[in-house]
Order: sequence, then structure tokens, then C-alpha cells
Amino acid sequence: MAGMAALQGAMGALSVSAPGAAASSSGFWGNPLATYSAAPSGIRFMVKTSPIEMRLQRWERKKCKPNSLPMLHKMHVRVGDTVQVIAGREKGKVGEVVRLYKHNSTVIVKDLNLKSKHKKGTDEEPGEIIMIEGPIHSSNMMLYSKEKNVTSRVGHKILEDGTKVRYLKKTGEVIDSVDNWVKVFKEGESE
Repeated sequence: MAGMAALQGAMGALSVSAPGAAASSSGFWGNPLATYSAAPSGIRFMVKTSPIEMRLQRWERKKCKPNSLPMLHKMHVRVGDTVQVIAGREKGKVGEVVRLYKHNSTVIVKDLNLKSKHKKGTDEEPGEIIMIEGPIHSSNMMLYSKEKNVTSRVGHKILEDGTKVRYLKKTGEVIDSVDNWVKVFKEGESE
């Protein structure tokens, strides 16, 4: 106990001041020093625990499955489909689906919803402003028939050979065919 009292006396006499400020006997930069007291008898040390709480903002949260993977939404469009935008700034324009983002149901359509991206320059290359395609929500587009120039909802049916295909409900045109998929995969490999 005598050692603790000596420590308290030394801490109380300690005075540190900021540069250019007057010396203060009360504590560090004018704030009073905390006094230390001995732990109650029978207790060797005291530990105060505070749980760390991580909170995400509402817009950062994603619905997850029990195994913590994000929920992937089913979409009526696929890569290579021809679609027409039915809502938003690009309403009425027709394009081809290039990429899908299933976790938030958005789609990138070739040469639609262009946004400017400012690319920072390096020692070798100067900076520049490039135009990139931005995502569009899949609910703002419908499948488009190039032959009949009409938009339509998508339907599913099973052909005589047992294959399940998608078709346009208005025209009856089959969207999924082997030729379409071969064309899409060849274009993907060439890029």
C-alpha cells in the first residue's frame, strides 16, 4: 500500500504542458489527472470488457443465405438476349445484354446507359475520360423480337425432344437455341 501511495503522489505532482502554454499543476494540458485506487481485497485484477459491435448501413446490407453467401435473384434475361428498355432515361432503346449481376438484379446492356469515368494518369499514360456502360435494373427491360419489332414477356415450354426453352409469349419465337448459345460463347472467347 505504501508503494501505491507513493505512485499517486508522484502522478499528482507530474505536470506536462503544451508548447507555449503555461505550466499547469492539475494535469496533462490542463485536464485533471485520474486517480488510481487499489482493487478491492480478494480480487487480483479488474477487467472491463466491451463487445465490439459491427453495424452495416441499410444500403450496405445484402440478404444472405444461412451459409452467408449472398442471395442470387432469378432473372428473365440472360447474356446475349436482345432487350428493350421500358423505363428510365434510356426508355425505348434496344440493345444486347453483355453482363448480369444476380445479387442485385442489374444488367449491363451494350452501348446503353453510358457514364463518364475519369481515369487517373500515370507516368507512362496521361489521364483521360472514358465512357462505360452502367447497370440497369432488370425490371426496367423486356425481351425484344428483332423480326417482329415488338417487346414481349418470356415464357417457358418443353419441346418434343424434352429440352426446356424460353420463348416470347406474343410471337411464339424460341429464344434459347443451340445456335444462339454457340454464337454467344464464341463472342465471349474472342473478347
